[in-house]
Amino acid sequence: MMAIPGGRFRMGSDHHYPEEAPARVVMVDPFKIDRTPVTNAEFAAFVAATGHVTLAETAPDPADYPGMPPEMARAGSLVFEPTPGPVDLADPLQWWRFAFGADWRHPLGPASSIDGLGDHPVVHVVHADVAAYAAWAGKRLPSEAEWECAARGGLDHQDYAWGTEFEPGGVPQANTWQGRFPWENLREGCRTTPVRSFPPNGFGLYDMIGNVWEWTADWYAEGASAMGKPCCVPLNPRGGDEAASRDPRAPEAIGRRVLKGGSHLCAPSYCRRYRPAARYPQPIDTSTSHVGFRCARSA
Repeated sequence: MMAIPGGRFRMGSDHHYPEEAPARVVMVDPFKIDRTPVTNAEFAAFVAATGHVTLAETAPDPADYPGMPPEMARAGSLVFEPTPGPVDLADPLQWWRFAFGADWRHPLGPASSIDGLGDHPVVHVVHADVAAYAAWAGKRLPSEAEWECAARGGLDHQDYAWGTEFEPGGVPQANTWQGRFPWENLREGCRTTPVRSFPPNGFGLYDMIGNVWEWTADWYAEGASAMGKPCCVPLNPRGGDEAASRDPRAPEAIGRRVLKGGSHLCAPSYCRRYRPAARYPQPIDTSTSHVGFRCARSA
């Protein structure tokens, strides 16, 4: 783990997606955070020691999902599939499929494996899975504010974790989509890469941006919720609560936690969330092939 000094920093952004606004000054106490996302090899050690079974490996109970077709009551997870050509970018179902048998050991479906991928980030893990790992490791998940402070690497008022340009000198700084999403990828493959494949940020942390989205401990809330009292700079701000985190278009839906960092599927033409300020509300029971995590610990 790396020690992060904490202190004041500018959280959020007023220049990109509305859920990142408003930019505001916050403070966090010193803490420690993993240098890389948790890898397949590390997660395998946890499973071997505890016998943990992930949600993606467990058939859903139809009683928990009213209206679910009976044939969907099988274990699986969401897997990205590139399309053969341009599609409507407003319809994510064009490139996501629910694959029966997809889980952390089989990231693309039952015929796939993680052989040779021990140093890749583990994926297909829901919030309960990553919280269980963190507890086993004697750690915890970072808050959204801690995560963003760490991702900025000591830089403030910068769009990216490495400065003002997305690809300085035309050199990619993170595993993000190269080409026209979701069908043209100019980089070989369109999946995860080994951790430490790209330069670390100013705090010596790898893959804070790109590769996989990362779970945080916070329930999703609008950015303004972290502003605190107008007279004060908030210390260790946290998100809302489970009920308020639900999608307002479907208030009966399950709660959502904050994801940070973007993934290998983020592209200038589709999802410009390869920045420290970027955030996404993820239902706590939903696993995918592009979401992982790292752990933190109080200093």
